[in-house]
Amino acid sequence: MNIEINNKKVIFINDHNKTEIHPIWLRERVRDEEFLDKNNDQRLFDPSFLDNIVINNAKINNDILELTFSDGVTSKFEINKLTSEFLDAENLINTVKEKLWDSSLKNKPTYNFKENFYESKEMYELLKSFYEYGFVIIKNVPIQNNYIVQFANSIGSIRPTNFGEYFNVKSVLKPNDLAYTSLALSPHTDNPYRKPVPCIQLLHCIENEVTGGLSTLVDGFNVATQLKKKNPECFEVLTKVKVKFKFTDKNVILENKGELIELDEINNFKQIRFNTRLDYVPALEKKQLDLYYKARKIISTLYNSNQFRIEFKLMPGDILMMDNHRLLHGRTSYDTNEGKRFLQGCYIDHDSSEGKLRHLIRKFSL
Repeated sequence: MNIEINNKKVIFINDHNKTEIHPIWLRERVRDEEFLDKNNDQRLFDPSFLDNIVINNAKINNDILELTFSDGVTSKFEINKLTSEFLDAENLINTVKEKLWDSSLKNKPTYNFKENFYESKEMYELLKSFYEYGFVIIKNVPIQNNYIVQFANSIGSIRPTNFGEYFNVKSVLKPNDLAYTSLALSPHTDNPYRKPVPCIQLLHCIENEVTGGLSTLVDGFNVATQLKKKNPECFEVLTKVKVKFKFTDKNVILENKGELIELDEINNFKQIRFNTRLDYVPALEKKQLDLYYKARKIISTLYNSNQFRIEFKLMPGDILMMDNHRLLHGRTSYDTNEGKRFLQGCYIDHDSSEGKLRHLIRKFSL
């Protein structure tokens, strides 16, 4: 039991710490049909106008907390749900433990597509693995042109870009991006010049007849972790300096700025940016730039080393789903004279995968 009552006050207990739960915080969570639309969980009142609310009566019966508020409302609360929200444990994505990996990763998280896949427990397991490893591979997906659109929209909503709703990854004449060549691509994150940067990339292999063209992945969070341990000074400068990224073609010029290693408000990793084809370092003082260029070289060396990179060949019917805020991806070069290599890709955002995951947890009572 994480809740106790003391003199009409509701007290939350976490380890040995006790915190009073504010009466208005509780009152605005009343779920009776008079106050909440059961079809969509949206309030039917404005809690901004709950003034001077106090608890007139409180009691606990098994796992139920019953409260009567000073405005006359009496309601019951499930203690487990209440404490879960108070701890922010409802944010499942925060509770999924990231599994950092390097080239020693033996078993890539892989799932087989099947009928009714989108609403299955396998889809739940897939999304959970995605948040653990930053990527998953789905095999035996229908090999149909533009099927990537249906797959992506089954999880959430496609994020259109200037490349379109989806894009074709194959070698073409006069490409507006090096991805559309047969050249090797070093580890990079996609579209750091966008606001905001697309979160998740999906690539569907339609044809792959070449011996090269291997897909490469690097866990950027793991590399950043190792850099922080071994060279904290270089780590710090990469979390402070905002670099401009720029994309230009005949129709558009896109620009955005950000750190190569972005941290959140509690210094956890939030986003990795790395694309040396597109970055423009600010004109800092020489001493600062000396340190920055040193740090960029070190982290680039780590990203490109065999220690952190995995390589594999996508086969027709495979979809690679990867977190563009965590992983770097690339490919080895290939010879177009050997045959065709044709992938289709698109982007979705984290709210899509998070929303789908929460839906499946609710559906299967997980």
